[in-house]
Amino acid sequence: MIGVLFLTLSTTTPASSVFIIVPGMLQAAGSGALWAMLIAGVVLVATAFIYAELSSAWPIAGGEYVMVGRTMGPAAGFAILGVSLINNVLFPPVAGLGISAVLAAVVPGLPQVPVAIGIVMVSTLCGLLNIRMNAWITGVFLAIEIVGLAIVTSLVLAGPLRSLPELLVHPIMPSAATLIPATPEAIGLATTIGIFALNGCGTAVYFAEELHEAPRQIARAVLWALVLTLLCEGLPLLVVLLGAPDLQALFNAANPFGMFVAERGGSLLANLVAIGVAIAILNAAIAFLLACARFFYSTGRDMSWGNPLDAWLCVLHPRHSSPWIATIICGVIGVAGCFLPMSLLLLLSGTGLIAVYAGIALAAIIGRRNGATAHAHYRMPLHPIAPFVTLAALVYIVILNWRDVGEGRLSLIATAAQIMLSLGYYYFVLRRRGWHVHRSLQAHPPAGADAIPRRP
Repeated sequence: MIGVLFLTLSTTTPASSVFIIVPGMLQAAGSGALWAMLIAGVVLVATAFIYAELSSAWPIAGGEYVMVGRTMGPAAGFAILGVSLINNVLFPPVAGLGISAVLAAVVPGLPQVPVAIGIVMVSTLCGLLNIRMNAWITGVFLAIEIVGLAIVTSLVLAGPLRSLPELLVHPIMPSAATLIPATPEAIGLATTIGIFALNGCGTAVYFAEELHEAPRQIARAVLWALVLTLLCEGLPLLVVLLGAPDLQALFNAANPFGMFVAERGGSLLANLVAIGVAIAILNAAIAFLLACARFFYSTGRDMSWGNPLDAWLCVLHPRHSSPWIATIICGVIGVAGCFLPMSLLLLLSGTGLIAVYAGIALAAIIGRRNGATAHAHYRMPLHPIAPFVTLAALVYIVILNWRDVGEGRLSLIATAAQIMLSLGYYYFVLRRRGWHVHRSLQAHPPAGADAIPRRP
């Protein structure tokens, strides 16, 4: 379970979230970002409970599409499969392109696309190794990442400049030339950013088939990943708000955490932390490519694409037992994605998480009603509060994105198009074959299931 926890925390990548995503919360809501992080934490706790229950019912490498397919039917399952596919294959190039931006302050003029390609290729090579070896690799990188966050947190020991009650009772946000009281709308916008920053603890399910006693252990891995992610991202935000000399400069800075480290610890320490963040992004790319390969392995095992592709995706390395052809396919797609503009990559994947979260929230409710999740080893507390909290937060996020006529609305349209294309492929191609999620039928496989490729 420790190995799965390392891999899961690596995909949540707390350090890169703190340095790349959380600054958007400060720019949107100022010190109101603290309230936003608390609210986002509540939403992610609810989502983690959902993942924990559904993962313990189906500890399958396919992840969310299995959960939705086994509770809501194959059409809904394949719709989530399509959205997850886009999100999974686009993350490695996004991570690779992001590393260049982080290292720009340390190595000016660093070529973005060649660096991104190198990151994806290194991640692909690591993905070919045994999963236990990758757990140790990501564990070492994760330790470096945590040290960087610990450095940021320790800088407040020199003396906080303001109190916690002051931040909570009187939150302020940047305006044109001054600071004004933070508005509920701004805190709400920062909350949506916080949800994306904290996302990732459910990735544990992609590694569940290689986890000892997965039905009993997987929920524990998900919930521990949640707790550690909340600590690793919440504490640095609190520290920087307590200890920043000038809040207005902090809120308007492009790299507020880097500026804080430079002010309190010097430029050398800031450069070292920037390198640590780059390592965190590389670590996330490795872990996510591992998860993506296992997702593809599951889709091939469920005979989603036709031969010979399904057969190729199910081939395991004779020595490392890794789905090596699926890994290489993910790497090739990732390298191709490095040549696309970052804005397009974010547009295609930006709101896909909304559809996935909505799918599993509905799956948790419907699974309880029709008994599909009755065999789950973990049962979330106070059901159905958690899925309803998640759905309410998602409705709010959809409204905010739709009001953003530029990126937000276009991203919602792109996600809707992915769902429609996936449903079209299912109804015109897969339904005729009788497609459904075979691997999750553990006790009573369907007729003809002996032909389905399975992990030894």
